[in-house]
Amino acid sequence: MKDFKPGDKVELLDDDLGGIVQNIKGDQIEIKTEDGFIMEFPSEDLVKIKKDIEELEVADFNFEEVLKDKTPKKKPNSSRIKPKERNAPPMEVDLHINQLVRSAKSMSNHEMLNLQLDTARHKLEFAMRKRIQKIVFIHGVGEGVLKMELEYLLGRYANVKFYDADYQKYGLGATEVYILQNP
Repeated sequence: MKDFKPGDKVELLDDDLGGIVQNIKGDQIEIKTEDGFIMEFPSEDLVKIKKDIEELEVADFNFEEVLKDKTPKKKPNSSRIKPKERNAPPMEVDLHINQLVRSAKSMSNHEMLNLQLDTARHKLEFAMRKRIQKIVFIHGVGEGVLKMELEYLLGRYANVKFYDADYQKYGLGATEVYILQNP
């Protein structure tokens, strides 16, 4: 039995009803409700209220303890990766000729294409050595010669899958390469 005494403010556990303890008869507690009615309840159905919510002050709460209980515990060495970052390619290679040389004025179309393909091959092999899984080759739209030659180059590798890169980010001018890692 809880120690109730006359004058204590109480509320029912399973109902929205409360009042002031008037009389105690064994296990039965007589209360006067907020509406002025006298009612009797078993003591196990009542809970003593220390203060009304309106009477509580900010100083009555220990916010550090409340926050400590509510904040999730972080696991050591774990960091949340956002979905966009998880799917973002770790390596981008821009094959536009102006990104590879200062001036292409003295170069023929054949020389420019060979330089672009050599760059793509070197970057692909670098990614394989460093175990980088995804590369995006930005080749531009143009007439499609570089894209076609790049696909021919990538087709010669057995551990490589390639497909058009994210349209929203690159449009039609990029190819994403996925390198299958050997266990």
